[in-house]
Amino acid sequence: MKISRRGFLGSSSSVAMAWAAPAVLGAEKEKKYRTALIGCGWWGGNILNCAIQAGRSEVVALCDVDQKHLDQRAEKVEQATGASAKKYKDYRELLDREKPEIVIVGTPDHWHALITIAAVNAGAHVYVEKPVCHTVNEGIAMVRAARAADRVVQVGTHRRVSPHNISAREFIRSGKLGKIGMVRAFVLYGGSAGEPTPDSDPPPELDWDFWCGPAPLRPFNKRIHPRGFRQFLDYANGQLGDWGIHWLDQILWCMEATAPKSVASVGGRFIRKDNTDAPDTQVATFQFEDFAVSWEHRHYAGNTAEKHNVGCYFYGTEGTLHLGWQDGWTFYPVSASKPTVHEDAKLNQPDGQNIAELWTDFLESIEKRRRPVCDIELGHRSTTMSLLGMLALKIGRSVTWDGQKETIVNDPEAAQLLKRPYREPWVYPS
Repeated sequence: MKISRRGFLGSSSSVAMAWAAPAVLGAEKEKKYRTALIGCGWWGGNILNCAIQAGRSEVVALCDVDQKHLDQRAEKVEQATGASAKKYKDYRELLDREKPEIVIVGTPDHWHALITIAAVNAGAHVYVEKPVCHTVNEGIAMVRAARAADRVVQVGTHRRVSPHNISAREFIRSGKLGKIGMVRAFVLYGGSAGEPTPDSDPPPELDWDFWCGPAPLRPFNKRIHPRGFRQFLDYANGQLGDWGIHWLDQILWCMEATAPKSVASVGGRFIRKDNTDAPDTQVATFQFEDFAVSWEHRHYAGNTAEKHNVGCYFYGTEGTLHLGWQDGWTFYPVSASKPTVHEDAKLNQPDGQNIAELWTDFLESIEKRRRPVCDIELGHRSTTMSLLGMLALKIGRSVTWDGQKETIVNDPEAAQLLKRPYREPWVYPS
């Protein structure tokens, strides 16, 4: 399935109508894809539900190292479809036996690369949740694997298909903001210092060694699993790697940029006293050719003093546009004589997302032999921005990034952090 550059570029403009499409039309509209979910928790379940509701998936298999999650998801699938799916603990066995045509990867971040690469090599198209990887070089390997296998890989950056995000981008690209010199992305949610939670034995239904996989094997702690892993740096990259990728992706998309020239970051753990080890405070800066980007987050000091607590501010010579989540977007013109412009968000429930629209685009991409709107290469670029921000914080200095060669320039110590050792027997992808 060779995908043309024209098809890839055209997908961004065509997706503006995709959100309203209830199903994929065409010669193969009755085809159902053998679909498997790997990672049966909360968000993986949201994605699979959208796949089932689209009516184009035969759910043949489910995989999770937590038997409780696996059994619960299997029961929900049978209730929704009337059919049972085979259950697996090892994704490799699933791929070998079931030969799925579509694989959904809803695992913690540190597993995304190995499972995605294995799935495309097994012949499946993949929907992988963001961020695409835990270290930059994993993302490079994922892009190469998808291209070599000629498979569609859609990343779950669903804001590229959200109606208000699309119209905000159109407003920005129209020039109504004038020249944009700066974009500020942020997540400012409150919280408390917390307190330590003691380590414990893993629950009997969880294979903790397999859950850790290629990442370090640390003692089990119920703050990590389920759903808490994003604040533990062995398995994810904190708020910048979680929320940050969504907004950095929006910036690359709206500004039609590919990569920053340099990245710096400051921050740390100034408030939190719990078991997590991700920064509770962080500011990162990204220098592009003709504009600058800043990211900031905190896990405390929630208040009503700031009008918006999540999203991006695009600062232009004609005004400022806030692109948000549940509050849509708003343009505040420089001139007091001009009206404020606003558009509400149109989100799906549960959890205020647009997965269904992204799934429609995914199926269309498979059938029309084009790259999807959230193609793996685009997801890799956005993920790389967040990972470089974390890398700069860790090493304590700014780094110069060569976006074409995808490497850090003149800093061998920093460049070593573009990958990390894998725990045996797992092998880092090349």
